Parts: sequence; structure tokens; C-alpha cells
Amino acid sequence: MVIPAHNEQRYLPACIDSIKRAAGSIHCGVEIVVVASRCTDATAEVAAASGAIVVRDDSRNIATVRNAGIRASTGEIVVTIDADSLMHHDALGEVERHLATGRFVGGGASFVPERRSIGIDTTIAMVRLSMLITGLGGAMYWFRRNDFDAIGGFDERLTIAEDLDFARRLREFGRRSGRRFITLRSAPVVTSCRKFDRFGDWHVFGMIRHPGEVRASMRGTDTVFADRYFYDFSG
Repeated sequence: MVIPAHNEQRYLPACIDSIKRAAGSIHCGVEIVVVASRCTDATAEVAAASGAIVVRDDSRNIATVRNAGIRASTGEIVVTIDADSLMHHDALGEVERHLATGRFVGGGASFVPERRSIGIDTTIAMVRLSMLITGLGGAMYWFRRNDFDAIGGFDERLTIAEDLDFARRLREFGRRSGRRFITLRSAPVVTSCRKFDRFGDWHVFGMIRHPGEVRASMRGTDTVFADRYFYDFSG
């Protein structure tokens, strides 16, 4: 398990607890690696107190942070999840069962928000439609280490959208060997709504009125957009 974390002392304990509960459904041990990145709070101390391995990487690049955590881990199977998310109790069991068949290169997971409103539900519906069209699930990614190495890990040239880029490349790599990339729908991740809390439940639709911001988010290289919504954001 690899968790990138920037000032996550508030959310991290619940995330780690959810992983420990999910670990009860599998037949091997679970190593939890927390990558403390540019933290000014007690994220590293909270992680260590929870029994996690703490790695420090102050790169202002989430792809670099993810890669650092994965390379510091030792397991054959890798699962990544964000610190403000909660893992489903059967998620690791589903990952283990799917990879054991040899028919899957890896995948993502569906998600549900921690609270609901008309604005949030409408936004989530749009995201789920995109996931259905592209076949790329988010919220949590899982794969084998050798496949991660084969495709070169997360692209450190990207400041955002590195996860979707990684998922696309992993899916294409799997296709070449007859293995599928799938989204786990029976074990959804619960995600925080802190960006909705900060920017408003309809803020995504406000972005649509500014196509430049949308294009920036799609490029994955716009540092102004990335700083506002990710690197300078602390919930």
C-alpha cells in the first residue's frame, strides 16, 4: 500500500485504519508506505504511530512522490490510495482474487463521496460517465510491481492527471499480453468532499464556463492550475 500525503494528519488515521480492516480479507501481509511530501503538520508522526513506513519526498510533483513510495515498498502487488480516502473492506481481497487469475494487468476502483448534494451527485455522475466511456477507474490503482517497472512508473513530466496517464499506459501494456484493466465496482473507495467544501458543490460547473481551466486540467502540465487545486491545497 502506498499513500502520498501532504499535510494529511486529519485524514490519514482513518485511511490507514480502513486498509488494516481490508487486510483481514487476504492471505498475505500488507505493508503500508506513507510518502510525506512538503508536510508542515504531524503527517509523518501520525503515519509512524500507525505502524506505516514513512518516506519523505518534498518534490512538488505527485508523480515523483508516488514513484518514491512504490520504489520504497517491497511487495509484489502494489495498491495506491489517497490519504483522504477510505478503502472498502473487501478491496484487497478483490485485488488478490483478480490478479491471481493471470487475466488482469491491474485496474482502479469506483468511488462514492462522503456526503451528497445535488451539485456533488451531478459532478459524480459526470465523472462516472467519463470512467464508463474511457474504461479507466480512479480513486485507487492496483497492479504488479513488474508491470509498473515495465511501463516506467508514473510520468514525472506531468504535474496532474498522472494517474490517468498511468492507467492508460498500463491498460495498453496489458492488452499486448492479453490481460485486462478493470474497475472494481463492488469495492468502492469513499472519497472526502473537501474540495467541494472549499470551492463549493457546483465548482466543477463553474470551471466549464472557463474552458482554459478545463484545458489546463487535461494537459497535466499547467502549474498554476495544479497549485491551486492540488499542491497548495490543504483540507
